[in-house]
Amino acid sequence: MLAIDEILSRYDPSTGALDGKPAVRRHLADLRGCFADVRAYESALERGNPLVYSVAAVEPARGEGDLGYGIGLIVPGKVGREYHMTKGHLHAWRPAAEFYFGLSGEGVMLLEDEATGASRMVRLRPHEAVYVPGHTAHRTMNVGAVPLTYLGVYPARAGHDYGAIAERNFRGLVVESGGQPTLVDRASFIP
Repeated sequence: MLAIDEILSRYDPSTGALDGKPAVRRHLADLRGCFADVRAYESALERGNPLVYSVAAVEPARGEGDLGYGIGLIVPGKVGREYHMTKGHLHAWRPAAEFYFGLSGEGVMLLEDEATGASRMVRLRPHEAVYVPGHTAHRTMNVGAVPLTYLGVYPARAGHDYGAIAERNFRGLVVESGGQPTLVDRASFIP
């Protein structure tokens, strides 16, 4: 039988806090290799190592049919023209899909099909849900002026494969262009 803290959770949609669960906190230095504009990244890092995002999760036993969930918060900001972002990942169990539910702020998700490399940018705002199919790398970005918070729900056995992204990164890149988030090809991006 599941413990009560795996059945009932209290969360704060404005701070991304999940009662009784520690948050994994990622600072700018933890995101080396994520930003395409290396010069802007190094310059930003020289000015400090701010918090970029945090995630708190409930992951019950990994039995057949169990679900896990996490609350994420991404601080507003940019490195050059690139928005603050998560590291991004594939699921270790590749067929695992996931739902993201926007709670506060304004964000986008970068989705990349593992087999074809096809990328798409999908908005993530309050009262909106984004479905991430299996075999799809995904990264979340805050494109607004206030913290972005969201809820992610996934099969408990999904796991996170950060290594594949660290090796090759995403082919697509979301940058600010004309005041709007815009999907561009990473290989052709000129900072």
